[in-house]
Amino acid sequence: MATFKDIFDTYNWNEVSQRIYATTTQDVALALANRKRTLDDFMALISPAAQPYLEQMAHASRALTQKRFGKTIQMYAPMYLSNECQNICTYCGFSLDNKLKRKTLSDSEILQECDVLKSMGFDHVLLVTGESNYTVNINYFLNAVGLIKDKFANISVEVQPLSTDEYRALHKAGVYSVLVYQETYHREAYKVYHPKGKKSNFDFRLETPDRVGKAGIHKVGLGVLLGLEDWRTDSFFNALHLDYLQKQYWQCKYSVSFPRLRPAESIIEPNFIMTDTDMVQLICAYRLWNEDLEISISTRENEKFRDNIISLGTTSMSAGSKTNPGGYVVDPESLEQFETSDERSPAEIAAIISNEGYEPVWKDWDKIYSV
Repeated sequence: MATFKDIFDTYNWNEVSQRIYATTTQDVALALANRKRTLDDFMALISPAAQPYLEQMAHASRALTQKRFGKTIQMYAPMYLSNECQNICTYCGFSLDNKLKRKTLSDSEILQECDVLKSMGFDHVLLVTGESNYTVNINYFLNAVGLIKDKFANISVEVQPLSTDEYRALHKAGVYSVLVYQETYHREAYKVYHPKGKKSNFDFRLETPDRVGKAGIHKVGLGVLLGLEDWRTDSFFNALHLDYLQKQYWQCKYSVSFPRLRPAESIIEPNFIMTDTDMVQLICAYRLWNEDLEISISTRENEKFRDNIISLGTTSMSAGSKTNPGGYVVDPESLEQFETSDERSPAEIAAIISNEGYEPVWKDWDKIYSV
């Protein structure tokens, strides 16, 4: 069976980049005029030529988002279970060559972290780990999900790429969605950022969403690490990937996240700077291209930006996030994956969302719907 790799291999990074930067204002105007937009339209909307149209794009993005999702923002929190990792990744605090204390939560520690998140009001949780197959593997994940499945309405995971059968096991155990980021679709640059470990296998990671789709997971989340390579070119390939997945595994829902490279222990500086204006353009372009796509904004972003982006296409936001295992109560000083920027409490974020005329939603899914 064909996978996304077969489509990906027909594209050339440099040629795509040249097409994006050769886009004209006429191309942008035509894209905005289309009622059903294509990948070519998306390419136009993320191009430098689209920048003068940003206000128009923002108005259209707001209208489309309210039409499809209403005036609601889903609230969720990440819960880091382990910072152990066998990969060397030049941008990540969990990288194997970072010789700092490692920690993996025990059953009792997982439950302690759960209790704190529940006390904050969360009913949607994202379980996150480093990629250490010996310590945090499918058995560990299944055990963790089993411990907390009666405490949360919605469980997502962001862990190392797994096999189709392993994703099926997670689905059966109660996992609603899987997030997996390619980090960058620039094959040659990918090797530089991932010199050691299973994550260095570009193709295996590229085909991971195919395995997730085959396993019947309800939702698949994609994204690129903004700051590694040119954000416009990387985002086109991410949209190409989403377009393929929606056609191939049409039963699944899809989301996109926008992680910008943040400070962390011993990591590189961003190679490409993405401004807040660039980020707004990208979010609006995704919404104008695909009104069904869920759009998530994390606490990587600063307070001012997060406040202003609520009405422009966002459908979910994290709040009060800790990016270290046990960060909420068990071990606040353990190694972080990266520094958060917006450190306001979930209650503060919920109040800001309400003041903007939107409803913060703590629970919008119940496992009874999957019976």
